[in-house]
Amino acid sequence: MPDLLLELRSEEIPARMQRKAAGDLKKLVTDALVEAGLTYEGAREYWTPRRLTLDIRGLTARSADQREEIKGPSTKAPEQAIQGFLRKAGLGSVEEAQVASDPKKGDFYVAVISKPGRAAEEIIADVMPGIIRSFPWPKSMRSGAASAPKGMRFNGIDGKGSESLRWVRPLQSIVCMFGPEHDETQIIPFEVDGITASNVTYGHRFHAPEAITVRRFDDYVASLEKAKVMLDAERRKDVILHDAKDLTFANGLDLVEDEGLLEEVSGLVEWPHVLMGAFEEDYLQIPAEIIRLTIKTNQKCFVTRPQGVTEGLSNHFILISNIEAKDGGKEIIHGNGKVVRARLSDAKHFWTRDQGNLPDLETLKASADKFGLDLSKPLDQRMAKLDALNVTFHAKLGTQGARVERIRALAKQIAGVVGAEETLVDRAVVLAKADLRTEAVGEFPELQGLMGRKYAGIQGEDASVAAAIEDHYKPQGPSDRVPEDKVAIAVALADKLDTLVGFWAIDEKPTGSKDPYALRRAALGVVRIMLERKVRLPLLSVFKDADLLSFFHDRLKVYLRDMGARHDIIDAVLTPDADDLLLVARRAEALTAFITSEDGKNLLAGTKRATQLLAAEEKKGTVVADAVSPDLLKLDAEQALYAAITSATSEAAAAVKSEDFRSAMEALSKLRGPVDTFFEAVLVNDEDPAVRANRLALLKAIREATGTVADFSKISG
Repeated sequence: MPDLLLELRSEEIPARMQRKAAGDLKKLVTDALVEAGLTYEGAREYWTPRRLTLDIRGLTARSADQREEIKGPSTKAPEQAIQGFLRKAGLGSVEEAQVASDPKKGDFYVAVISKPGRAAEEIIADVMPGIIRSFPWPKSMRSGAASAPKGMRFNGIDGKGSESLRWVRPLQSIVCMFGPEHDETQIIPFEVDGITASNVTYGHRFHAPEAITVRRFDDYVASLEKAKVMLDAERRKDVILHDAKDLTFANGLDLVEDEGLLEEVSGLVEWPHVLMGAFEEDYLQIPAEIIRLTIKTNQKCFVTRPQGVTEGLSNHFILISNIEAKDGGKEIIHGNGKVVRARLSDAKHFWTRDQGNLPDLETLKASADKFGLDLSKPLDQRMAKLDALNVTFHAKLGTQGARVERIRALAKQIAGVVGAEETLVDRAVVLAKADLRTEAVGEFPELQGLMGRKYAGIQGEDASVAAAIEDHYKPQGPSDRVPEDKVAIAVALADKLDTLVGFWAIDEKPTGSKDPYALRRAALGVVRIMLERKVRLPLLSVFKDADLLSFFHDRLKVYLRDMGARHDIIDAVLTPDADDLLLVARRAEALTAFITSEDGKNLLAGTKRATQLLAAEEKKGTVVADAVSPDLLKLDAEQALYAAITSATSEAAAAVKSEDFRSAMEALSKLRGPVDTFFEAVLVNDEDPAVRANRLALLKAIREATGTVADFSKISG
């Protein structure tokens, strides 16, 4: 069976787009081929900065013949209906149709359409131009004659205007080879905007710019390798990582690994070479986070640290070159070093200025008084400046200063709940957003919070206050850590709850996959803090919005399911007005343990039988007594069940009140035997209406007893 090799070569594709683009190409091409009636054994995508490549193995050489029957109207149908059928089927007259009979409906027309199979080459040539023209790049551009307005000429070629090809960067060549593994292959010569698919590609831009003729994937890879192009991105990443580790180790250093940066630099080079540069040790006075971000953001370089050290950095960095330099990389290292030093000089300037006084302290007194700030301290000055400038948080939610005031009031309420010292919580809140006015955060927004913590430490703030300034943003995702210090917990909860309440108030809620203000992340952060730090905060004491509470319930369900809880058990313990999320989680945990026990399984079966029977009778309008009448309990089994329900209800209610859900489950487990015996010995639908109503009331009592802990009807099994 033949294989297909496809390469789309262009100017440099942004590194962040390459992996997805290669995956999109694979899906678009394979889906189109399958839809056209072809099958294949396997497909794999590849990418480099200048090419997207697809290797499809075991493609069928031809699509199967197809036979389709289109049922038409009755032979006695009006002429208009018959003509409509002929047009739909593509027939010239009724003589071209067949007549079939139905015992009930009589004779009717049938069009039999036979479609011969098509050669794979024809199908590929047919689908590829459309895939290339409509390729889903996040951003694209026109170039050359294609970029000229329609009707104008560019280098002697007519411009095509808006109908021309748009590609992420100018598309330069297409390779499309098709054929068996060992025999001759052929070019499938489709054309897109003047570029005709061929068997010619090109290697490394500098080391091997000459044309390369290819036949199939294996010699294509080998030829590119000789031409200094490493096709496999995962291999490029592996080479970069291991060479970087080896080079740093040889110099008595450790590489500070960064998966995101590794992914990016592997998309910047086709032939990676790892080199080491250095900068003056004086720059190590700057916080390691600033150094790392400066070098990463501006130069796409890795930082290093002395071997065996977990914090702090060395003054050496790792850079990845796309050139195998004749001088061993000296000029490349020198050039990168100059840029790194210039950027670090800027960073040092930011770091120093942030610790100095602002020039307009006199204008900040009103804001300082509002928040109880000390204008002799740099971080306090920045918070006063943030307020004085009326920096907008959101057009409908006011300024950052107003937001800090709201968080301050809410954090005061939460401080008592989590057992945090109120004065420290208040101090942490008024400084939490101050670093938004620092130059370091202005240059690197991802350092917000972290820089605030460092500046707070420098000006002598309490350690809990400094920690809260950084940690109140956490957790920022499912894998991020949760604040530990009680002060940080209070501020983090207040910050996230203010965000959610505010955006709910202005009806800016997440819709579908859109969540521009990361409200799902904020709600999940609240859920994680409450559950992982054992915080009992009734949410309805913070807000009264049932819809927002339901939003929290959705996030709680996601979290508990990720922790292994069954969805039916979550539904059984989660009532619409449950606002103590920790209590819900504890109920779910206790119910999970109970339901997996033998007593639990049997009680569940008995309870389900009771509730289903009761529900069926209630639906029919059967009279159910308001309460069980002991005088109407004739049989030992129903008397024993009533006694067991009375006892279990009392014990379970007491246990629930003290939030001892395991004991509540144990109390209910005593119902197992009496319930089983009741259904074996007692006929619920007694001939005496009063007895029947009383026995149904007994079933209702079972439902109410188990309902003190959970809604057993929602549990499967």
